[in-house]
Amino acid sequence: MTSYAQTMTRDNELGGGAAMAAVAAMIATLFAGSTALTPLYVIYKQAFGFSQITLTLVYAVYVVGNLTALLFFGRLSDAIGRRPAAMAAMAVAVVSALFFLFAENLAWLDIARILSGLGIGIGAGTGTAWLAELIEGKDKSRAAVIATSTNFVGLGLGALISGLLAEYAPWPLRLTFAVYLALLVLVTLLIWRTQETVTRPGRLSDVSMRPRLSVPDKIRAQFVAPAVTGFGAMALVGFYAALAPSILAQQLHATNHAEAGGLFFELSIVAAATILATARLSSRATMLAALVLMIPTVALIVAAQVYASMAVMIAATAVCGVAAALGYRGGLQVVNQIAPADRRAEVVSAFFICCFCGNALPVIGIGVLSSLANATTASLAFAGMIIVFSLVALGFGAKYAR
Repeated sequence: MTSYAQTMTRDNELGGGAAMAAVAAMIATLFAGSTALTPLYVIYKQAFGFSQITLTLVYAVYVVGNLTALLFFGRLSDAIGRRPAAMAAMAVAVVSALFFLFAENLAWLDIARILSGLGIGIGAGTGTAWLAELIEGKDKSRAAVIATSTNFVGLGLGALISGLLAEYAPWPLRLTFAVYLALLVLVTLLIWRTQETVTRPGRLSDVSMRPRLSVPDKIRAQFVAPAVTGFGAMALVGFYAALAPSILAQQLHATNHAEAGGLFFELSIVAAATILATARLSSRATMLAALVLMIPTVALIVAAQVYASMAVMIAATAVCGVAAALGYRGGLQVVNQIAPADRRAEVVSAFFICCFCGNALPVIGIGVLSSLANATTASLAFAGMIIVFSLVALGFGAKYAR
C-alpha cells in the first residue's frame, strides 16, 4: 500500500510544463556558471598576474571536470534516477561557486573550473534525457530544442550579468558569484520537487564506476556526423567565451566589461532564437548549414581584428550564433532520436564529450600561438583549422548524415 508520505511527495511534485520548466532552468543555470567568468578574465589576469596562455588554460581546464563526469557518471541518471543525479550536479555547482567566491589565487580558479565542468557534465546529460522523457509521444525533437535553447540563454545571461556587475557594481570578483549562489539554491529547490521519470531507479552502489565511453554498435555510423558538427560549433563558442574579452580590450580598444559580456550575450541570444526559429528544419539540413556558416564566421572574426572594427565583430558574432545554434541543436536532436531509451543519458553524454572537447581544446592552441606570435596570427590559424574542418565534415556529413 502506498504510504501517506509517498502520496504527499507525488502530490507536491512538479509535473508537465512546470517540470520541463524546472529542468530547463537547471540546464540554463548550470551553463550560466561556465560563462560568468567571461568578462572577468581580464580582471583576474591583472589581479593574479598570469599570462594569456594561462588564461586559456583556466578556461579549458574545466574539460577535466566534463570528461570525469561523462566518463564515470554518464550513466548515473539512467541507474539511480534523473532527480538524484540532477541534485548531485547542483551540489557540485554550489561548491564550484564557493571556490570562485573566495578565490585567492590561480589554484582556486582551476579547482572551481574543474568542479564547474563536473557539475555541467553530470547535469547536461541528465537534464536532456529528463526533458525527453517528460515530453509525451515518440517525437523527442522538442527536448533538443528546449535543452539547446536554454543552454544558450544560460550562457548569455551568465556573461551579461557578470559583465554588468563587474563594470557597474562593487566587488567584481565576489558579487557575481554571490548572486549565482542564490540562483543555484533557488533552482535546486525546484529540482527537488520535479517529477522523476525513471520508473525503477537503483542504488548508487549498483552503478559501475568503470570508465566507459561507448555508443551502441547499431547507431555508431549515425553518431559520427552530429559528433563532428558539435565539436566545430562549440569550438567557435569557446573562442568567444575565452578570448573575445582580450581581443576587445587589446585590439578593438573596448575595455568596458559590460561590452565583453554583451558581445557573448549577443551570440547566445542569436543562437537561442535560431534554435527556436529553425525547430522544424531537419537535423541533417541544420548540421550542413552550420558547417557552411562556420567559414564566413571565422573570416569575419579575423577581419574584425585586422581592421579593429567593432561593427565587423558584432556581425561576426551574429553569424557565429547562427552557426553554433544549428550545429549544436541539429547534432543533439539526432542523438536524442537515435539513442536507445535505456542508454539515452550515456549516448547524450558521449555527444557532450565531443562538444566539450571542441569548446576547450582549440582554445589552448590559440593561447599558445598568441604567446609565441600575436593574437591575429593565432586567430588566422584557428580560422584555417575551422575552414578545413568544415570542408571535410561537409563531405562526410553529406554522405553519412541521413
